[in-house]
Formats: sequence, structure tokens, C-alpha cells
Amino acid sequence: MNRFTVILIAGIFITGILTISFISNSYVDANSTKKVNFTKTITSSQDPGQGHENHQLSLILSPNEGTLYDGSMTFTSNEPVDIVVLHEITGNDVKGQPTWTIDGKTIYAMSLIDLKSKSDSFEFTGAALALHSFNSKEFTATVSVDGWIRGQPTEVIMQKIEVQKEPSLLLSRTNVAATIPMHEGLYQGNSIFYIITDSSREDYAKIITEKQSWTVQTSPLIEKMPEEVLQKIFIFKNGVRGNGIYGHQKEIFSSTPVQELEYGALNSIVEVAWKKGQNAKVLESSEDVINAEKDGRVEFTKTGVVINSPQIIWPDGQMLVRNDNKTTDDLTFSGGQITKINKDEMTVTFVAHRAWGPDGKTIYYIITDATPSGPAEIMGVPFSPVYENLITNSSAADLFQFQNGIKGSGSLGFQPGVASVNSDNESYSPIWRIYNIEWHNPEDAKILETISDIDLFKANDLISVSLARPM
Repeated sequence: MNRFTVILIAGIFITGILTISFISNSYVDANSTKKVNFTKTITSSQDPGQGHENHQLSLILSPNEGTLYDGSMTFTSNEPVDIVVLHEITGNDVKGQPTWTIDGKTIYAMSLIDLKSKSDSFEFTGAALALHSFNSKEFTATVSVDGWIRGQPTEVIMQKIEVQKEPSLLLSRTNVAATIPMHEGLYQGNSIFYIITDSSREDYAKIITEKQSWTVQTSPLIEKMPEEVLQKIFIFKNGVRGNGIYGHQKEIFSSTPVQELEYGALNSIVEVAWKKGQNAKVLESSEDVINAEKDGRVEFTKTGVVINSPQIIWPDGQMLVRNDNKTTDDLTFSGGQITKINKDEMTVTFVAHRAWGPDGKTIYYIITDATPSGPAEIMGVPFSPVYENLITNSSAADLFQFQNGIKGSGSLGFQPGVASVNSDNESYSPIWRIYNIEWHNPEDAKILETISDIDLFKANDLISVSLARPM
């Protein structure tokens, strides 16, 4: 799975792309998730199929290359009718089976369900669906259809049925549970519980991964963040034994979300080593560490390494835990990003949200911080104003979210977002700048799964892409 700290600022998230072993990065077939349901009264007309000129046909779901329908239909008619289901084939596949064609070029295998009934219910799978009569007398029928579409249906060949259009994308596992190990640190002598999701250098990522038995992603870009957005974390190389990264005392932080104007999840590592002959003891605050260095008892190594280490619990506060602690596809982005904090087992369980990477592969991400304050409060994560100036920084990646179009599990209630990076990419960053995509005509909306999709539809002036503005 992937993890990101999400900065929701005039468009930024701080997130984590998570690599989940039981989820494959397979391409999502969005075409298989279109829902169709309607009730409509229709009147038949002459069957346009060759050899059917004296028949009547009322086409309910139209044939179109690559389209497959699956569902159920109930109908009532003023005349006895049959049901026709068409199946897409090539000319070489005919081999004597019943067929239906208008021009002799595009040919469909035809299933004729000989009902001679004025009402019935029927389950179907095929490339088209119709009611049919062998006589030339016009009939009127009311049909109710509930099913799914793979592909994009076009205009009905004979009569266009106006279907109430409420397109939606119903992906499976739109949210999954991501249980992440916590570490215990210190701020002013008080405990902090935090997670580590990213490191700017691979060697540190390997050390922490081994320590916590949970993969830390490498993101060289976060080392290039402006110094003013980085907090300090003091990691001890020797001294009193404990549960720190190197097996010594707990790490010390320079701020918490209570220090709102200072706090951020990105921390620059300062390694602390007790000098020979010094009587090591547990230090409890950044002031203690700095004074010990001034007194010559310890020495600092400013490594330049930056880690993404969001705080889960801090003195006088913690991240919001959802009331509904079961992770389901129906969970929204509001009301908290955490379903459970287990201090006994030192784990925290996040809701990981499904999205697409730049190449259309499925990714999942968690949200740990945000700016401005409006989105942070809605999502139940710390507000980190120090990241507001990263809107133009090259170390931030992009997340494109949709503000209209096809309804779905995205953060704004429409299709899932598309990220500009995967976690295995050199340009991966857990800092996400947020862009909004708006369809000029929402009824023309399609599922966009890749960055190239977005670029193409923008170039064709079908969508507008703009930086998300502060709330």
C-alpha cells in the first residue's frame, strides 16, 4: 500500500502510498462498473434486420461494439411478444446459427426466446436486448431494466429510449484497512505515539523497515523540502537502552500539533551520541538535548535525512478515531481517517482510500495531515499550515480529484482521484498538491484512469483542471 501525508492546501495533502500484499496493482476495468436501471414505455416499429421486414421490434438496450449487458428485465405489453438477445460475433463465427444484421457487415448471433406473452420477467446477458413480434402490428410495452454495462452504449438504432442518467462508478474495495506499527517518542517529557512511512534515503528506509517489520517507502524528494517546513527529530545512537530506532532511548520531537504554526510530519533527523566518559541518562526534551550538546556531553550528526513521521497521539490530543470502526466501501473522507488505535499492540489502523496511479494501476493512500484548516477539520487530521508555501514546490506530487461527472468514492463524491506518482517512482513524494477536475458537460463524463487521460481530455477542452483553492 502507499502512504502519503496529505496537505490539502490551496491544494495539498500529506499522505502515504501503501503497498498492501493482498492487493495487486492490476488495471481496473472501469467499463464493468456502469449501472443501468430504468422504467420506460416504448412503441415498436418495423424491424430493420435483414429478413425481418414484416416483423416489429422494440429495441431496449442497443448494440454497440464492445458493449455487454447483464441484468434482468420485466415487461408488460398490449400484444404478445418475444424477447430477443443479440450477441456480438464475427462473420467467421456464424456457421449456421440464427443471426441479425442490418447491413450484412455487422452481424449478431440472435437468441429468440419464444414467449408469445404479454408480460414476463427475464434475466439476460448479451450485446443487445429487444422485444419482438413476428407480425407487422405495432405494439406498446412498458419495460423495467436493472443491470450493468460493460462498454459505452450509443444511440438506439430504431428509437432512442431516454434513460434517466445517473452514472456512477461502483468499484470494489474502495477503502481497505491499513494497520501500521507505532513508535513511542517524547516531547517535553510526555509520550508521543507516531508512525514512520517514508524516508528520503534508502539506507534509513531499510533500517526502519527492519525495526518495525513494515515497509518504509523511499522518497528522495522530501530531502529537498525548504528547511522552514522541516521539524527536528533526535535519534540516539548510544546511551540508555530502550525501544528507539537504534535500540536506545525514545526519539525526541521538536513540536506537536498543539504547536500549530510549527508542526509538520516531515522531520529532519539529528543523530545524538553520548561522548566517551559521559554518564548517559534519558533526555526528555529538545531543550535537554541541545543543552547536553552545548555542555559537551553529547555530539550531533545532522544527517540531512528526512522522514515522514506523522503523530497519532500527542500530549493533550490525538487524531480523530471514527465512530464507525469497520472499514467498508461506503466510508467517506469525513469523520476521521483512523478506525482503531491499539497502544497495547502499538498499532494504528487507517482507512486507506483507493485511487489510480499515473499509469492506471490501483493505489491506496492514507491521509495524515492537511492544510488549510477546513479540510483538516472535516477529515479529522492535524492542520499543518507550515506546508502552505509548498504549493509551487517541485518536491510535491499532484493528486487530481473530480468535482463533478460520474459519482463514485472520490474525496468529493465523484470518481476516485488520479495521482501523478507511484511509490516506486523516483519522483514519488508523500506531499500531494491537489487539483480539481471539472467536466464542462457532466453528462459527457467518462472514467479517467491515467495522467494521459487527463491530458487528452484537457487538450480537447472537455475538462478544466485547476489548483484547489483554500476552503
